[in-house]
Amino acid sequence: MCIPFPDLYNNRMDMVALPMYHIKLKAQKLLNSAYPISLITIGDHIKKKRLDRSLTQKAVANICGVDECTVTNWEKNHSQPRLYLLPKIIEFLGYTPYEISNETFGDKILAHRKGHGLSQRKLAQLLSVDETTIRDWENGKHKPSKKLLKRITEILV
Repeated sequence: MCIPFPDLYNNRMDMVALPMYHIKLKAQKLLNSAYPISLITIGDHIKKKRLDRSLTQKAVANICGVDECTVTNWEKNHSQPRLYLLPKIIEFLGYTPYEISNETFGDKILAHRKGHGLSQRKLAQLLSVDETTIRDWENGKHKPSKKLLKRITEILV
């Protein structure tokens, strides 16, 4: 024979604790503590985008064509990406992580060169000029001739 156990714990089973309050709390989800506090370096931008897209460092490394340790070093700001990798990084981020003004001719040359991952030497080879000429254009020391400016415009577009 079974003796019924008194139901001491189910007295308020289906009752809301405070039935007169129908409040729903809404708050912005806290960011992962791994997020960079501010986006200063390219590594900060890469880390934020990686976390936003829930990717591993290995996945980002595959996208950029580098080793996983390289991405780790970028994110920890132990090293900066090589120039030739910038186009892939810009493609991964979906934007340019650095600011270059396009006010002067030299600024435009620099922006194009970095955006395409070209060194001064590579750009000089494309334009058939000396490397110091590119440097002088970027520094605003000289401007190209009209003939050379036409060739630059064709290449830069």
